[in-house]
Amino acid sequence: MKFSILGCSGGIGDGRQTTSFLVDDDILVDAGTGITTLDFEQLLAIDHVFITHSHLDHVLGLPLLLDVVGEKRSAPVVVHALPEVLDILAADLFNWRLWPDFREIPSIDTPWLRFEPLPLGATCTLGQRSFTPLPVQHVVPACGLQIRTPAGSLVFSGDTTHSDAFVAALNAIPDLRHLIVETSFENAFAGIARESQHHWPDSLAVELAGLSVHPEVWITHLKPGNEAAIMDELRTAAPDWKLTALQQGQVIRLD
Repeated sequence: MKFSILGCSGGIGDGRQTTSFLVDDDILVDAGTGITTLDFEQLLAIDHVFITHSHLDHVLGLPLLLDVVGEKRSAPVVVHALPEVLDILAADLFNWRLWPDFREIPSIDTPWLRFEPLPLGATCTLGQRSFTPLPVQHVVPACGLQIRTPAGSLVFSGDTTHSDAFVAALNAIPDLRHLIVETSFENAFAGIARESQHHWPDSLAVELAGLSVHPEVWITHLKPGNEAAIMDELRTAAPDWKLTALQQGQVIRLD
């Protein structure tokens, strides 16, 4: 499996793109501004999109994707997410006010978009890749995502603060090879991080201390301009872990 980083920043500017990952050539994990780095043929190849939560930096590319490729596809793009997340997308995005409801275009019988609920405890298998939502803690309904292949598992935390349930879920994955986990703020902004339910270095260090598995750890969702300071604080807070900032354009392979 090829896991390509289209965008991994906590904001935009100076070439930064927000969260979106491409699994092989046909699956997106989140749909932030990172999808704008794909050309038309690459967009047309996307059959499935897994959404961790409804915040704009993770979904704003989705309606634009459908607008571009919908009429040129023979089957709808399938969006997988927690039922609560799909409810938000239906009420607040594909609502005919902010954007057309592509579940009804060109008709209900032949739509460009289909929602597929993926509740906690369920798994969606596509070829040799399986996708399982994991519990996290954020200000809106949200999940992490485990991607399992014959060569091992990769987990993306999505947006989250400390979650005992997430730590327990990670410890139950014996073949976990890669963990992509967010840290949005420096320790000085821990109050803002608590209110918005994101990680800061000291809180992620507590999370890592609870792990019995030992994956490679990649840090994502760093706030623009603060990346180096956050990473320095992380390495001080969790000296026993090799922590690496995820990079746009990077490819992680599970072969």
